[in-house]
Amino acid sequence: MKQGIRPPGKTTIAPEVLVSIARLTALSVPGVRRLALAPTDINKIFHHGVNEGVEIRVENDTVYADIHVILNRDVNVRDVSRTIQTQVARAFSEMVGMEVGKVNIHIEDIDFSPVSES
Repeated sequence: MKQGIRPPGKTTIAPEVLVSIARLTALSVPGVRRLALAPTDINKIFHHGVNEGVEIRVENDTVYADIHVILNRDVNVRDVSRTIQTQVARAFSEMVGMEVGKVNIHIEDIDFSPVSES
């Protein structure tokens, strides 16, 4: 954009968009079985929905995410966690241009059932 020219308006990102980006990005990481509910909030047990497994906070145009995951068996938990953090931070930055404060990963369980071959 040329200097001195202002954009014609303002773009607002709904919190649900950030949740969807985090959710889909985390689920795309090899080794992630599914997302889990945050165990500390009893109300979430009865209200499943799009926010399941992802908590987003935005402060001063900076995104903070907490992602609760269940991993497949036989994966390196540390490597998968770091991959989720890196990929989610990159997705926020590239897709919506927001600065990322933290992406916290909470490993809630390991699923020891056989991994389906797709």
